[in-house]
Amino acid sequence: MRLRHIEVFHAIMQAGTISGAAQLLHISQPAVTKVLQHCELQLGMPLFDRVRGKLYPTPEAQRLFVEIDKLNRDLVSIRRLAANLRSGESEQVRLVATPTLAGTLVPPAMTRWCRAYPLSRCSLATNHTREIVSALLLGEADMALSLQDPHHPGIKAEPLASGAMMAVCAIDSPEGRGNGPLTIGEIESEVIGLASDDPLANVLHNASEAQGAVLHTRLTVQTYGLARALVEAGVGMTVVDPFTAASADRSKVHVRPLVPAMPVQAFLLTAASAPLAQTARKLVKYLGEAAKDKLASLESN
Repeated sequence: MRLRHIEVFHAIMQAGTISGAAQLLHISQPAVTKVLQHCELQLGMPLFDRVRGKLYPTPEAQRLFVEIDKLNRDLVSIRRLAANLRSGESEQVRLVATPTLAGTLVPPAMTRWCRAYPLSRCSLATNHTREIVSALLLGEADMALSLQDPHHPGIKAEPLASGAMMAVCAIDSPEGRGNGPLTIGEIESEVIGLASDDPLANVLHNASEAQGAVLHTRLTVQTYGLARALVEAGVGMTVVDPFTAASADRSKVHVRPLVPAMPVQAFLLTAASAPLAQTARKLVKYLGEAAKDKLASLESN
């Protein structure tokens, strides 16, 4: 039996008549009759007895209907799923982000996404890039945000936005009282440091060595957000990514660009073999716009 045979047979069994089946399927009565005749011809047996213009299902038809009714319910579910996928509803997006980007880019992007797709779901998690790569490769996440391109053959890294590292200085610090770009050699305050295995920490270390500058560090943190919070509380200064810097409380800190500039990129990470669904791509668009808005806010302050 072909799919069209199954649809027509099921409709006749439900309606009890050719005319009723035609109404259910939104086709003409002759079309229903033609499909039924073709179906019986292929099966090599009648499915209905015709008595004075009425149809009575044969015992074979009754047995077929039990299984076809199950199949029809599956077909209805498939159609509903296809419609939902087309409209972006009833999907779940699994997003993992490094702590910095989770705190700065995800909230504004998620606000817009939830309004655009009220029936879709999203699970959010934070982790470091090494663990994020594992989650993507194992199929435990659909997409991720990181300030690092892991250069893994199984991971696709798509740049969302580009900026530069920024100095976040307490207002009453020597650096906070100055204006304009800041060189590493001009830093006098204690620097809230980042973990030694952090990619931005390595960039800062290499830049300070190149300029022959010595940075004084007593406190080391794992996240850029914590470094910013410590400076907002009046502890030293720090050098962080532009997204963290853009979220700083300007009543407590002064944000200054570093010279020479140290580029930073926000990346969308996905498994190379797993293309994103429509709603996920829309979330990517909102995340990219949130990143650009953060960078623009730095320039306007």
